Amino acid sequence: MDYRLLILALGTFSIGTDSYVVAGILPQVATSFGTSVAVAAQFVSVYSISYAVFTPVMATVTATWPRRRVLVLGLGAFVASNVLTATAHMFGLALASRALAGLGGAIFTPAASAAAAALVSPQRRGRALALVLAGLSAATALGAPIGTVVASLGDWHTTFWLVAALATLAAVGVFTLLPDTAGTPSIPLRAKLAPLGDARVAATLATTLLVMLGVFVVYTYISVVFDRATLGSGTALGALMAVWGVGATAGSLKAGSLTDRFGNRFVLNAAVAVLALDFALLPWTGATPISAAVALVVWGLCGWGSVVAQQHRLVGIDPALAPILLALNASAIYLGIGAAGALGALLLRAIDPHHLPLLGAALIAAGGVVAEVACRANRPAARKRGSIYSGS
Repeated sequence: MDYRLLILALGTFSIGTDSYVVAGILPQVATSFGTSVAVAAQFVSVYSISYAVFTPVMATVTATWPRRRVLVLGLGAFVASNVLTATAHMFGLALASRALAGLGGAIFTPAASAAAAALVSPQRRGRALALVLAGLSAATALGAPIGTVVASLGDWHTTFWLVAALATLAAVGVFTLLPDTAGTPSIPLRAKLAPLGDARVAATLATTLLVMLGVFVVYTYISVVFDRATLGSGTALGALMAVWGVGATAGSLKAGSLTDRFGNRFVLNAAVAVLALDFALLPWTGATPISAAVALVVWGLCGWGSVVAQQHRLVGIDPALAPILLALNASAIYLGIGAAGALGALLLRAIDPHHLPLLGAALIAAGGVVAEVACRANRPAARKRGSIYSGS
């Protein structure tokens, strides 16, 4: 594998730490601003919706720019946003900083995935995407748990200083070690959104949206969903998040080789089916530390494995449109995350938080059904062009 993939993975690691650490510190954030956990959870929603909206827009604006400039710009905006969050003393200003963080992630992450796909041969594309994605999943194993523990031992503001430092290191690495390759011809935003009219693309993105909505309606409120297992301890929650992150890292890395060997259909269907069952059992398995840890390992393995298979499926639909398709997929991911925070806030007014995983399981299962629709829609096109991509 090209060593430059590790540089891109370092960038996604810093962004992943910021994305996933918030769920672990929501109680501290809520107390600091004198609000509820559900309101504080809008830290996640604002970030995610900003990411979803800005991804196709910034992909259009920066299309002709040298790739290194785009990557450094994204990380620079990300660093500035986290410094602003770390120094904010008003809730409104903190929310605004989360929107800026979403903008930085929207610039960097899709560009990193597209760069990874372009650096390797088609036969190794799954592994390359998995390695860059492993930066995000590794953040769940290391960055997010460490940030949660740091917040529990001191102040939640310190967590965002930690994230800013990680992103700064990533920006320096990208600037000094990544070649400054030329941009691509500019494509109007309308043209970037045109693939949504393709039934294969639309169904694949709908799968992403449903699965992410199901997963993050639980993850956003992980501190209250698993409070029986952690007894309210930030250190215990950090440990559980680390267990989930280890599973996520292993899942994203292994899914790459499995997808290259067996095809994305097998990996995606298996991952989604097991994930839905895992979530359906969480109201019971989430009650004790040991059963919660096992459930979180399964969640990490299957949840991140499905993301790799989804990216592989999209690139296979039309490799020439890979940057656009991956940007749209990133928008679907973060739209699902943002909607999950708002949906969870509404549901917590009416149901026990320990029952949120049941809704998550239903949404994930629905995503699996749509994934099979996407696969069947792609078969005729794959046979017609003689592609190695078959979806099966």
